[in-house]
Amino acid sequence: MGGGVGGSHVFISWFLEFVPAQNRGTWMVILSLFWTLGTILEASLAWVVLPALNWRWLLALTALPCVLMLPFFGLTPESPRYLCVQNRMADATAVLERMASANQSDLPPGVLIYNRETKTDHDNLASESECLLPIREKECKVDDAVSSESGSLAALRMLLSRNLLKSTLLLWFVFYANSFAYYGIVLLTSQLSDANRSCASGVIFGLHQKDTNIYKDTFITSLAEIPGLLLSACLVDWFGRKASMWSMMFACCAFLGPLVFHQNELLTTTLLFGARACAMGSFTVLCLYAPEVYPTYVRSTGSGIATAIGRVGGVVCPLVAVALLGSCHQMEALVVFEVVLCLAAVACMFFPVETKGRGME
Repeated sequence: MGGGVGGSHVFISWFLEFVPAQNRGTWMVILSLFWTLGTILEASLAWVVLPALNWRWLLALTALPCVLMLPFFGLTPESPRYLCVQNRMADATAVLERMASANQSDLPPGVLIYNRETKTDHDNLASESECLLPIREKECKVDDAVSSESGSLAALRMLLSRNLLKSTLLLWFVFYANSFAYYGIVLLTSQLSDANRSCASGVIFGLHQKDTNIYKDTFITSLAEIPGLLLSACLVDWFGRKASMWSMMFACCAFLGPLVFHQNELLTTTLLFGARACAMGSFTVLCLYAPEVYPTYVRSTGSGIATAIGRVGGVVCPLVAVALLGSCHQMEALVVFEVVLCLAAVACMFFPVETKGRGME
């Protein structure tokens, strides 16, 4: 299951290659909406299934949509850019012709070519239509440094090359911090209420009541992702990727700030609702930005490594959201989240490239 989830970033990179640059952000938000719907449905399913059955039934029912989706993979078109990298120009042209036909338009006149030696300094980028040139078909030029090494090692060298090093290191940290905050907020939803009560009175609530609260709280706060997506949709193509990320991260800090001190249950739920909305919004823009900033030949590898580092943040966050709160150290736990989010917001300001409206290489 972990291997399957770990490959999900490839779908995002593939999807973004088929949408126009001018409203790519909006389409990414629409795609992320289905993540949110899945989160809400999973919380609802757990609320219904676990009290009556067991976790095995929950896993089986959760896997059912994935099984139903498998036949559709044979119908999906291959990435035209991937086909170009593999020097399969005829196949790439066929995919583009299908896209043009579906949109009731024609391809620009000319023959498709691909130059592997595209620069990655992000200056003076050619438009998408300039990839079709009125000249005879050329072979794909493969960089000797790339062709002489294994694909993974070559891609890693590219990610750490001079042109991409700053973007790569900043992306790794921001993915880690955003995952740490997002999954931490999910855990805080159930942990804060229980910690406040047990630390104040010393009473340990029954397991059944605690489980019921977890399902209810998870369902309610999952709904917060919908306004988060709407917020990111409004900002991403108007405000830009970088500004959208850092502004929503700072807003998330603002929502979490009052929780450094004990608050009543209604205010706690409201603040966590706002924090999760902002965390989801910034995460959505980040998942859009990563594939945009990398050229085709390292896009999936770069996004995949960044996503994997983000998963580490999700693994580490229970040490703060659960362990510290369980030992009645609410202030220390919230301060850690505040510091991590603030550092991530500042890191977003230092991204060297703004990808709003820019064609993907």
